[in-house]
Amino acid sequence: MVMYRSSMPRTKGDHEARRRDVSEAVWRVLAAHGFGGLTLRAVATELGATTGLLTHYFPTKRDLVAHALDLLDTRSASRPRRTAGRGLSAVRAALLDILPLTAEATASNRIWVSSWDTALADPGLSDDYARKYGRSRDKLRDLVAVAQERGELPAGDPGRVAAGAQSFVLGLVVQALFAPAAFPPDRQVELLDDYLAALASQPSSGGGHATPS
Repeated sequence: MVMYRSSMPRTKGDHEARRRDVSEAVWRVLAAHGFGGLTLRAVATELGATTGLLTHYFPTKRDLVAHALDLLDTRSASRPRRTAGRGLSAVRAALLDILPLTAEATASNRIWVSSWDTALADPGLSDDYARKYGRSRDKLRDLVAVAQERGELPAGDPGRVAAGAQSFVLGLVVQALFAPAAFPPDRQVELLDDYLAALASQPSSGGGHATPS
């Protein structure tokens, strides 16, 4: 734990180093307690600093929450992704990347789920979250469309398939977080593979298309 006191020098380099340490402390509090436990006092305790120092970075609780959400976005965007070919294997890899199959992925998912209440209470954040999940569906839709073109998934509306797959995997995330003993990583993978096998065996739906929009 890094201790900060008011006598510390205020050079630009120290300021950047302190900001990184503050961000790391925010992340550790989120991983341990979620957004419900995110307070200036909790971050200060984790950092070994005073709440007065933190107010230089976060004058209000909303500023702290906004930074935490930005941090969550940044970490989520930069996490390693599985490599896969095209078609159904790419769909599977994208869905596996969402599941809490490792300690790091579990911590990230716990933070995401804990942030839902915060987002639902703020219309602006709710809209932002709706757009985030919409972009995720759009990426998944394009992967589904390729799998349809390759004959690995039945023809139909790829957007509808993507929405169903996203809903399935997010539901599995919640179950795995609440009952990890009942949904260990190997069972999560098995359930996802069962879902994809059932999806691939369905008859084509009429009126759909397999071309990305």
